[in-house]
Amino acid sequence: MSRRATILLLSGVAMAGLAAALVAATQARAQQARGGLRGTTPAYVAQQPAEPVPTDPSSPIPEAARDPAALIQNQDSVISRRAPPRASRPVQAPALRGVTQRQFRPRQPEVARLPPALEQPPPPRRRTAAEEDPYAPLGLRLGSLTVNSAITNSLGYDTNPQRAAGPTKGSYFGRYEGDLNVQSDWNVHELKGKLRGGYSQYFTQHDASRPDAEGGLDLRLDASRDTRILLESRMKLDTQRPGSPDLTAAVTGRPLTYAYGGSAGVTHDINRLQVNLRGSVDRYDYANAELSNGATLSQADRNQTQYELRLRTAYELTPGFKPFVEGEIDTRQYDQKVDSSGYMRSSNGIGASIGSSFEISRQLTGEFSIGFQDRKYEDPRLKNLRGPVGNAAILWTPTPLTTVTLRGTAELGDTTIAGSSGTTTQRINLEVAHALRRNLTVTGITTFSRTNYEGQDLREDFTSLGVRLEYKLTRTFAIRAGFTHERLTSTQPGNDYTANVSQVGLRVQF
Repeated sequence: MSRRATILLLSGVAMAGLAAALVAATQARAQQARGGLRGTTPAYVAQQPAEPVPTDPSSPIPEAARDPAALIQNQDSVISRRAPPRASRPVQAPALRGVTQRQFRPRQPEVARLPPALEQPPPPRRRTAAEEDPYAPLGLRLGSLTVNSAITNSLGYDTNPQRAAGPTKGSYFGRYEGDLNVQSDWNVHELKGKLRGGYSQYFTQHDASRPDAEGGLDLRLDASRDTRILLESRMKLDTQRPGSPDLTAAVTGRPLTYAYGGSAGVTHDINRLQVNLRGSVDRYDYANAELSNGATLSQADRNQTQYELRLRTAYELTPGFKPFVEGEIDTRQYDQKVDSSGYMRSSNGIGASIGSSFEISRQLTGEFSIGFQDRKYEDPRLKNLRGPVGNAAILWTPTPLTTVTLRGTAELGDTTIAGSSGTTTQRINLEVAHALRRNLTVTGITTFSRTNYEGQDLREDFTSLGVRLEYKLTRTFAIRAGFTHERLTSTQPGNDYTANVSQVGLRVQF
């Protein structure tokens, strides 16, 4: 064989060996891609496939809970592709991919069914809201107005019906009384009113029978958020006792007196500052009196009209304390320029006062004022009437069952007594009401007043003590009973008197 043929034969054998090596390498890479292990990896490292776990499609247990290892059954490989430095060492943990310890936990036991759900406890019973007064009348609803009315009929005994001095003869009497209250329920503005009227009929002393009434109607118009217009009307019907110093002769019966009037004002708020301007007109009329001899005593010289203008400025220092300063001017014009005693009673007055409304707590609220007033008369023989004036109204609730109400006034009044400019009157009233039960209330009342007639050595002190009991049967019916002791002492002889009044009645309210 020639040398060239020999070289060609050796080259062919080398090329065949190289091709065989390339084929073997290609087959090894394919086996590694299919998940096989390299030939150099020991058999103990190889992971055996997990036995399949039977599954139940109807079981409520999730597949992950039945077989935690199922999460990795479909992964390509869990062994690192890097060759370990030694075949005897296990594969290191950092070389694992996608495998967690939770996936190799023991298989959880299968639960045949879920435990029964716990029964929910019944919801707690809702407590009904307590009514403020379960015996209060519901009233009659007329659109946006609520009307409350009541009728009271009583029987009683009065030891001194005429309030006369000296020994007197008592009499049984019947008392008939009616009440009417109106209250609006508007988003803006407000209307409220109250009217009370009564008649006392004495069965044995008919001359002592007398009517009485009192009422008022107030309207508030909200012109804007800070401006309000106030309109008021009022009336009062009363009688004079036969022994009154203003009656110049002994009369029989009870002469009537009428008082009625109205006011208009505007209130404006400037932040915490409040300004109120109010004007009023009041009329006072006195009916003629009958004398014991059948003649008539005219009291037309006492009829008068009063005009008043009042300005109040208040500042709210705190939500519960609002002091104010008030000034007023007024004039009183009599229908007759000269009265029966020859005096010109018309007068002009001016006054000023300071005070405050307060709310120390929910239990103590009220308002008070004190000032001074000066009144000058047309008749130069009458001295100016000067004196302190004021008002007080305090409500104290020491306990939810007890209420204490204190009222006081000091004012200057008129008189027709010859030589007297007028009267200065101070009056105080105290009421203590206590609820023994929700429908049983007992109230104690005491009143004291002193009237001085300026220019005359005449003074009258009046004291009244009483107790009242109210038992509410239902919202509609209530039983009332009361006792009152009255006493008047006067520096003028023959004017003192004492009276005791007892009565019990039934009240029907709607």
